[in-house]
Amino acid sequence: MMQLFRRLRSDNRGAAIIEMAMVAPVLALMTVGVVDISNGFGRKLRLEQAAQRSIEKVMQTTGELSVEGTITQEALCQYNGVNEDGECNDAPITEDNVTVTHRLECNGVEKIVTETDTDCAEGETESRWIQVRVWDDYAPLFPVHFSGIDAGNKYRIEALAGMRTE
Repeated sequence: MMQLFRRLRSDNRGAAIIEMAMVAPVLALMTVGVVDISNGFGRKLRLEQAAQRSIEKVMQTTGELSVEGTITQEALCQYNGVNEDGECNDAPITEDNVTVTHRLECNGVEKIVTETDTDCAEGETESRWIQVRVWDDYAPLFPVHFSGIDAGNKYRIEALAGMRTE
């Protein structure tokens, strides 16, 4: 019996397969995690590009849409894509996911304004800004609860772009 144990203890056949069986699940989880994080960053990049490209359209307002409408429409088209007819797709984000705000600075003090005809007091240095915020909810493949995740197992990702108009 002792001879059998000595022989089994010195036998190396199958050791690589056992080591692989122990390491494979860890490698698989790491790969899935990297893919999941890459998907999230890809969505974030698409949001940033949509925000940047929409703010570039601020001076190209058509007679049909307001400045806010033009920016919102451009952000939706950039993020959702365009169909064969040249119209924006309806999903995954909607007009509710895009916020356009106007900002007025008087002597460096910021004021959020709803109307663009608001002015600074006489003698103050004035600068006007327009800002677009585009957001979406990202549901990871494996909803691990880190900070920033809400009750629906989704992360809120957003992009912000702005430019000075005056």
